[in-house]
Amino acid sequence: MSMIIQQPSSIAEQLILLFHGVGANAHDMAPLGKRLASAFPAAFVVSVDGAHVSDLGTGRQWFSVRGVTEGNRPARVEAAMPGFQASVRHWQGVSKVGVQDTLLVGFSQGAIMALETTQQTQAVAGRVIAIAGRFAEPPRPAALKTRLHLIHGEQDAVIPAGYALDAASRLERLGSEVTKDLIPMLGHAIDSRVLERIIERMRSWARSDIDHRQSM
Repeated sequence: MSMIIQQPSSIAEQLILLFHGVGANAHDMAPLGKRLASAFPAAFVVSVDGAHVSDLGTGRQWFSVRGVTEGNRPARVEAAMPGFQASVRHWQGVSKVGVQDTLLVGFSQGAIMALETTQQTQAVAGRVIAIAGRFAEPPRPAALKTRLHLIHGEQDAVIPAGYALDAASRLERLGSEVTKDLIPMLGHAIDSRVLERIIERMRSWARSDIDHRQSM
């Protein structure tokens, strides 16, 4: 069941949605959500449960990884995308926060789904932070309406960091706004360094928005 981690008493300035990896659930992203809630008290923060019970035996998932290959992964992500986007829009409705002020933070399979929203015809979020994730297939169109930040452990043996490096390079060539952080001696996990990099990136984006408005 999805968890509302923080609901501001006044109008929310932004919506932060957290998406876990396969075999996990909303509770697994709660520590990250609480840290972001503390750093951004005006944010509406939700940890979202995967749409389906995991077929690995525990937790939940957005798509099955049983027998997954490079060839069939894109179709599985595509089939899961309408439900994923519907979940984002549901929480936008609850929080009364629009697309531009929505941030998707995904880990592993949650990051795959969040990244792939930027490849759809219509963006559902103004920002995406992908932790230990990858695109289902190399990004094709530029993510012109979404800022992206990729965070990856250099020692990740589940989804190697090369996927983040390749995606960032390709997105830059396509004209997307993308940044990346590689974390030394980190595997397929989230640690305190990842939390701090996320907060740093969010604050950098906020400063950029302020500078842009002042220059208009």
